[in-house]
Amino acid sequence: MPTEPASGHDLRHHGDAEVRDGGGTLVDLAVNVRADTPPAWLRDRMAASLAGLAAYPDGRAARAAVAARHGLPVERVLLTAGAAEAFVLLARALKVSRPVVVHPQFTEPEAALRDAGHTVDRVLLRESDGFRLDPAAVPEEADLVVVGNPTNPTSVLHPAETLTRLSRHGRTLVVDEAFMDAVPGEREALAGRTDVPGLVVLRSLTKTWGLAGLRIGYVLAAPETVARLERAQPLWPVSTPALAAAEACVSPAALAEAEEAARGIAADRAYLTAGLRDFASHGLRVTGPAEAPFVLVRIPAAADVRERLRALGYATRRGDTFPGLDEEWLRLAVRDRETTEGFLRALGRALGA
Repeated sequence: MPTEPASGHDLRHHGDAEVRDGGGTLVDLAVNVRADTPPAWLRDRMAASLAGLAAYPDGRAARAAVAARHGLPVERVLLTAGAAEAFVLLARALKVSRPVVVHPQFTEPEAALRDAGHTVDRVLLRESDGFRLDPAAVPEEADLVVVGNPTNPTSVLHPAETLTRLSRHGRTLVVDEAFMDAVPGEREALAGRTDVPGLVVLRSLTKTWGLAGLRIGYVLAAPETVARLERAQPLWPVSTPALAAAEACVSPAALAEAEEAARGIAADRAYLTAGLRDFASHGLRVTGPAEAPFVLVRIPAAADVRERLRALGYATRRGDTFPGLDEEWLRLAVRDRETTEGFLRALGRALGA
């Protein structure tokens, strides 16, 4: 697994760009937020919180609820304006000299580190290895390592044991679990672990619950790390409606609903990947086994196929902005079967099948 310095990719390109600027009529397979969310009960909770907008946000109840959800003391929890804010806080607040980002993965961690003045090295996982991580590929001198699990855009779920082997004295190990609640049983999760030195786990509530416009996530880490990140935050960084959403989304009823949704996503993903494999004769390959609410596919002339799909009414996520991938890759969000059937028909037309 090669390492390389940062260069060359548009790290600020994200799936929402595929559906902006005239893309409002497109069927969205580019953004990884679950469709038909937030549910009515969650909207009601957020709406009820609006009566308290005259007061400054008080995050104590939400912080305690998140801590209880993971069996942790509140000192190990920091609420953030989405997981993206957490990447900025880590880049600005931690004193590191050799940060390494494992790619392909969500590009904001590297972008935040670079914006904070850090020189970032990359560990590039290979398609030939199924984009699986070998801990030995990470330089021993790295004092900050960032990896996603399950990883965006590859949909690979790394074993927890593999990730814990990255832990070292003097190293901060950041595991982005933004999509872990879409994995049935959250197997391989590290959230709640206190036995892994230097571990920082990031969670997002925007994907499963459709709250991308609200911005809510959290950090789980050692108390001293949480305190350092908190000092780097502006005052009142999480709004009152977002705090209400956080408290609601970690309730037992919400967790049960999320687990049911995860099982539904797994079934819908299997349906999508089975349909995609019908196009193998056109050179299409599906990265697998996929474990997240999206799949990564390789298609010859993918850029042209993406434009043809757009003309047919479907937005997909280009892959060439992810380090380690090129213009032959597309990421597809998992949707319900009816949407998938329509997409597969459009894909057949785009491929000339």
